[in-house]
Amino acid sequence: MSSPALNPPLPAGIKTVFVSGCYDILHAGHLTFFSQAKALGDHLTVSFASEQVLLKHKNRRPSIPDDHKASLLSSLRMVDSVVIGNNCEKLGLDFYDFFLEFKPSILAATTDDKYGDVKRELCERTGTQYIVLPKTPPSFSPVSTSSILALIKAPEYLPLRVDFAGGWLDVPRFAREGGYIVNCSISPLVSLSDWPYNLRGGLGGSGAYAMLQGSGSDNQLAGAVDKELALGVGWQDPAIISETGLVVWKSGAAPGMEVKIDPTSMLDGKMAIYWTGDPHDTPGTAKLAKDLDAIEVAGKKARDAVWASDYDMLCDSVNMSYQVQLNEGMVELPVSPTGIDVRAKKYLGGGFGGYALFLFHTREERDKIVKHDGYRSVEPYIDV
Repeated sequence: MSSPALNPPLPAGIKTVFVSGCYDILHAGHLTFFSQAKALGDHLTVSFASEQVLLKHKNRRPSIPDDHKASLLSSLRMVDSVVIGNNCEKLGLDFYDFFLEFKPSILAATTDDKYGDVKRELCERTGTQYIVLPKTPPSFSPVSTSSILALIKAPEYLPLRVDFAGGWLDVPRFAREGGYIVNCSISPLVSLSDWPYNLRGGLGGSGAYAMLQGSGSDNQLAGAVDKELALGVGWQDPAIISETGLVVWKSGAAPGMEVKIDPTSMLDGKMAIYWTGDPHDTPGTAKLAKDLDAIEVAGKKARDAVWASDYDMLCDSVNMSYQVQLNEGMVELPVSPTGIDVRAKKYLGGGFGGYALFLFHTREERDKIVKHDGYRSVEPYIDV
């Protein structure tokens, strides 16, 4: 199927149409394009880039072997012949040798074909008509090969996260050189079908949801970070959800991990979250005035606590962060029920609603409070 010309030759007068691409994972958008291209003439040839071409120009292997892909394409009712493009030297023209000999009547391309210019020049040399087919609104949800691959790679379950101190310094416009953000991933885990937390709770749910859906990128973390930044907030949610563990991040425009430790010995049995009753709006609270100096001080204390594995110091940084939140205008969190000693507490995420984090001296104290309405236990999580 990769021979330079069709065998046997086509009868004279046949109007031939040619299309090319990777077609690595066939989807309905490809079928629509093939049908529209075939309607331009009598005979449709589909060319796809060989494994060698993909390795050289895209640094990846095809999803299925070339002979399997050729067989699938050949079975489509609108496809009359299939060619495997093996020319590794001409970017976007892996079918170059075949094309010069075959000289099709029409080369059809899509409006977003990034090799349109070189294809058009090739058509001028061979007397081939170059036709750009507009993207027509499909009767189904549009997808791309990249989005399919991202969804295949997407995790089935993910943790959410609690932040201890330094929040907002992960937002590019608030970032400070020398500042730190400290957070920890938590269980129970979430999935697209099982989400055991209230929505808009300040636990990084939007970042996790984007990653569970594939995040629209081959790089799950990069795609989820981009989506969070597009909301006008920071990158800490997808960063810690992807990394897991108890992590110190350097303040800045992009995730930069300083240290990560297994949080189990320090935090197991000592955390609970409390639902305040109101969803929070992180993008909205990003517009409010903030004491970035105090936030930075709390973040550095939390960072030192992680390096020292000092739980009491970490609790102190949480209480410092809570005082900053009260100064911002957040209402005081409830006093713990009688007989329960809370070591530290603060709002999670942007605050002004959502969940709050409560820390305890012992598991026994934590287990007492989760018997009361609004509280639930969470555990530190690390993917080993």
